[in-house]
Amino acid sequence: MDATKRPLRIPPQFATYAQKHELFELYRRLIARLLMEKPEDPLTFMLEELKREDDDVPAIVIQGPPASGKTTIGKMVSAKLRTAHITPQILLEDDVSPLAAKARAIIDKNQSIPMELWVQLIQARLKLFDCIKKGWVMEGFPENREQGLALQQVGISPKHFVILDAPDTVLIERQMGKRVDPQTGDVYHTTFDYPSNSEVEKRLVEPPEGCTEAEMTQRLVLYHRHIDGLRRCYHKFTKVINADQPKADVFSQVITALSSKHRSLAPHIPRIVLLGPTGCGKSVQAALLANKYDVISVSSGQLVKEAIANASKTGEAIKPYVNRDMPVPDNLVLKLIEDRLSQIDCVTRGWVLRGFPRTREQAENLDTAGYEPNRVFYLDVPNDSVYERLTLRMTDPVTGIIYHTLYNPPHSNQIKERCQRHPEDSDGAVQKKIGCV
Repeated sequence: MDATKRPLRIPPQFATYAQKHELFELYRRLIARLLMEKPEDPLTFMLEELKREDDDVPAIVIQGPPASGKTTIGKMVSAKLRTAHITPQILLEDDVSPLAAKARAIIDKNQSIPMELWVQLIQARLKLFDCIKKGWVMEGFPENREQGLALQQVGISPKHFVILDAPDTVLIERQMGKRVDPQTGDVYHTTFDYPSNSEVEKRLVEPPEGCTEAEMTQRLVLYHRHIDGLRRCYHKFTKVINADQPKADVFSQVITALSSKHRSLAPHIPRIVLLGPTGCGKSVQAALLANKYDVISVSSGQLVKEAIANASKTGEAIKPYVNRDMPVPDNLVLKLIEDRLSQIDCVTRGWVLRGFPRTREQAENLDTAGYEPNRVFYLDVPNDSVYERLTLRMTDPVTGIIYHTLYNPPHSNQIKERCQRHPEDSDGAVQKKIGCV
């Protein structure tokens, strides 16, 4: 950055570096952690956060109506991702935690556990080593918007909020046939998922929440009353999965949703390179991309022609090579490309480059110069199609429109008579090009 020139412009290499190392997301996470934790010494806190080996661990909440399969899917996801599986029942069964003992004492008095105590239980569980190192999958909590906001106030926010949804009639049918193994906690169904082991079959009992239609209807009414507010609490990363399908399909869709990254709010500058043989359509695709995404179309061949026409210093160095039909040295072409890609329109809007690089060495030089593309497309076309495209095309010198004898012939005989073929599109020249690809 040159501090003597105005306006000050950030070099294009800065954006490439920031995107490569996800600096925007790093700052966002640090600021979010600062606001949630409110440490007394922010600098020391940020240093400790930066020292953490892996901050990108799973943080998942699976919610849904009763009998939607939350427990089954939660266990499967936890086993797949090797994370801690957290449920309200597991938190209460902790024999070591004094908070769990306090919660059990409240339940023994037939009273509801206060929301503040639930938050303390979850907060204490998430501070354990396995949750910090491997991540966590929490199932069945929070149940309403107030609980969700209470978790956010203490800095607990999931990266994915999955809702398993199904029609009420299906859920009522599931609940009426639901059975639980008290020894393992596994859930079965008398019709759809009955255990094959006779010993397990003997242990099965009805769930403590009841299996009657009236009890289930009351629970569904309560769920529908709170789910909309809960979804608003996590609307940015909520994914609804249809639970009215086989268990394997539900699990597959949940894993697919968890594997996808949320759209980053970081500024994105397209840096596109189109590769492919001569005649594959790079120019046409570059023009379409430039028109649709408002990026700058850059052609190495056009830059060479402009440099020679403008009689620039680089153009004068290139001119002898062009006149002798010799390859232009890589350093001269790269100098033209660097000058063009560093201009303000390419830096702010992005670019789509064609004609360069052609070799691995050129690609490495482009990356070294700080213009690493974030999208590379190779247009693969058979040699026969390339030969047909090039040898049968012609240009109208009046309008500049390119026609093709077979696919886009001139509209009138007058246009056809004045069309001309480029010398490089002759049979011999095209065969030579194809042989060099």
